[in-house]
Amino acid sequence: MATVDLIMPKLGESIMEATILKWFKQPGDSVKMDETVLEIATDKVDSEVPSTAEGVIEEILFKVNDVVPIGTVIARIRQGGEATASAPAQTVSAPEQPAAPAIQAAVVSTQAAAPAASAGGARFYSPLVLNIAASEGISMSELEQIPGTGNEGRVTKKDILQYLSQRKSGQVPAAQQPAVQAQPQQQSAPATIAPRETRAMTTYSGNVEIIEMDRMRKLIADHMVRSKHTSPHVTSFTEADVTNLVMWRDKAKKEFERREGTKITFTPLFVEAIVKCIKKFPLINCSLDGDKIIIKKDINIGMATALPSGNLIVPVIKNADQLNLVGLAKQVNGLADSARNGKLKADDTQGGTFTLTNVGTFGSLMGTPIINQPQVAILAVGAIKKRPVVVETPMGDSIAIRHMMYLSMSYDHRIVDGSLGATFLTAVAKELENFSPDREI
Repeated sequence: MATVDLIMPKLGESIMEATILKWFKQPGDSVKMDETVLEIATDKVDSEVPSTAEGVIEEILFKVNDVVPIGTVIARIRQGGEATASAPAQTVSAPEQPAAPAIQAAVVSTQAAAPAASAGGARFYSPLVLNIAASEGISMSELEQIPGTGNEGRVTKKDILQYLSQRKSGQVPAAQQPAVQAQPQQQSAPATIAPRETRAMTTYSGNVEIIEMDRMRKLIADHMVRSKHTSPHVTSFTEADVTNLVMWRDKAKKEFERREGTKITFTPLFVEAIVKCIKKFPLINCSLDGDKIIIKKDINIGMATALPSGNLIVPVIKNADQLNLVGLAKQVNGLADSARNGKLKADDTQGGTFTLTNVGTFGSLMGTPIINQPQVAILAVGAIKKRPVVVETPMGDSIAIRHMMYLSMSYDHRIVDGSLGATFLTAVAKELENFSPDREI
């Protein structure tokens, strides 16, 4: 009987590996074509992996929490077979870890070789490994000294956990510092390990509750810190009179939903204005690669969406410049519903070139958003509030009650200077202000 390999699927251009969260099938279980076999996670979304054949799970090659490179065989399915009660509980073919003394020796021996393996920061670390390193106080320089047993020498979860075990037992120094290398006679002083141990024993006074970050919150935290570290952030502010836009939506929303089968929110109207302005200022729609500016011809707008857990995710409207208002509304609503129901695909969060976040949804008047790397700008819209403002007319100035909204945009000052950033933001505000109240639905 033929055996079919189940492969870790490709989940997006920049995704090189995924973490196994849960196996829904075990060896000996029957499986149908396209039936879910396991759930995996990337630094973007969680996804289900369906079976590519009908038969019986013959072998499972990785365990829960293993980080597996894309394209790797993760299970084998025997076609035409029947489930058997005598099937083994689970087979794991992950390489065995070397003994503790070998690990310790490898850490010391790779001290000189590590810079070559990670020169220029080229060594890849999975989000899982980076999260463990951050939570355990392992610096990047120390992380680079850990020998990896994964693909192309990558540090796996098992590598870093075993390293931590060795370090806590005193078999590996807490930090590989040049000063210690230069003066080996001072190695007998154990004081360098004390700060790490003290942190592990931290106690909190008063009435407190300690909550462990979930996986997505850890990934968001890591992404935000790296963004601030990568891009020098500058934020510009402006305000827009969106009275015409609000009145048009109030007038058109019932007919729009009846005719198109979907609601018209403010988001597609904001996206439409942003797209028009990106066409005028294409440098906003770019990324930076070293000293090269990569201007994106595709306009893919990410929209920050709140999840029921309180976390945020950014699904992407692909080729937003090729969609009319109806198409934008359907894309916005479809992606938002998928995000809230946990149905987003990995590709739904890939390829964004500019991001919109609506802080007004939560009642904020304005915000200073953090850039979604590797983009160079993100625009935030605040809550729409009625305010008395001065209205200029050919007949003179007057004070009127208008619907006003603040806009703010954070941008990467390496690429976008204050002139371009402020000009683009003002252009978006003007586009919203000039919205025609007589526009056809």
